[in-house]
Amino acid sequence: MGFIRIFKTNEEDEKRHLNGFSFLAIVLAAYLTATIIIQHILKLKLYVRVITFVLLMLLLTSPIFVAIQAQRDKSYRLLKSLLEHNQVSDERDLPVEEGTSMGHDHGEYQEALNGTNDDALELREDLNLLQAMGTISFWLLFFTTMCSMGSGLATVNNMSQIGESLGYTTLEINTLVSLWSIWNFLGRFGAGYISDYFLHVKSCPRPLFIVITLAAMSIGHAMIAFAFPGALYAGSILVGVCYGSQWSLMPTIASEIFGKAHLGTIFNTITIAGPVGSYILSVRVVGYIYDKEASEHGGTCIGTRCFMLSFIIMASVTVSGFLVALGLLLKTRNFYKHVVLRRLLHSLRHSVLPVDVLN
Repeated sequence: MGFIRIFKTNEEDEKRHLNGFSFLAIVLAAYLTATIIIQHILKLKLYVRVITFVLLMLLLTSPIFVAIQAQRDKSYRLLKSLLEHNQVSDERDLPVEEGTSMGHDHGEYQEALNGTNDDALELREDLNLLQAMGTISFWLLFFTTMCSMGSGLATVNNMSQIGESLGYTTLEINTLVSLWSIWNFLGRFGAGYISDYFLHVKSCPRPLFIVITLAAMSIGHAMIAFAFPGALYAGSILVGVCYGSQWSLMPTIASEIFGKAHLGTIFNTITIAGPVGSYILSVRVVGYIYDKEASEHGGTCIGTRCFMLSFIIMASVTVSGFLVALGLLLKTRNFYKHVVLRRLLHSLRHSVLPVDVLN
């Protein structure tokens, strides 16, 4: 991995540039959503398709302008830093009283970094995989991941058959599948942003948002099960957004509870729950029930009976995941209050120190 370089930074402008990338990503998602829906409603002429394609290419290349601006800002700050450094060097040539040198301030910052207050924040060491697997929190997170990601994968894997059984056209089914990726993105982006905001500003534990997304996912599965008009559209939006949310929330919660030293191993172990849940629900539940119904009607199944029972079962599974996630929330809320939030305050206190001291 020698081609990977780590850049240490403590610059407030970094957040501005990251927000720029995020804004462009949201604009691109909105543009794709509008384009897909319009193509579903109207038959576009060739020149209109060319225009939409050109606009799409412009949006895809637009992040490079944010990167160029970031590089310009960095060059400006570097030049400003060099000028200030030269000015400080000139001032050092002047006689100064003992104890008033620049090194004195540097020592104060180092004391702030290495003081005994920081030691009090190390209330829990980073856990390795075996240590994490020995905790209840690991298995609670594993089970909620199995319920949420497993049911989400089972839904998208059977989207085509669900649409056919409910009488949707091929174009409508293709539209649903295309939009799923956008709902997935919005869930990943939105859950990360919103959970960060409420954790930093409102001191809300992040597992609270797993509870909320699993409750919403249960509603989405129930909507698809009862198949009222437009239910597949609304249900797929809810399930897609909540499915994407899990990919944002789960690794972050794992890093906050178990630490970052062995996060890669712990994260990849927990993600095994997704394929396990998908196999059980997609093959052993949805596939089995569909094949049973289809065998009674000449190999094809039309109507709500094809998937109603399957999605009622998946709604029940996500309700179970909701209850388990609620248990995870209750178990970790004190940990978030006494450890995670103090770590955040600790990192914020460090972020106000000069860049040269931190590096």
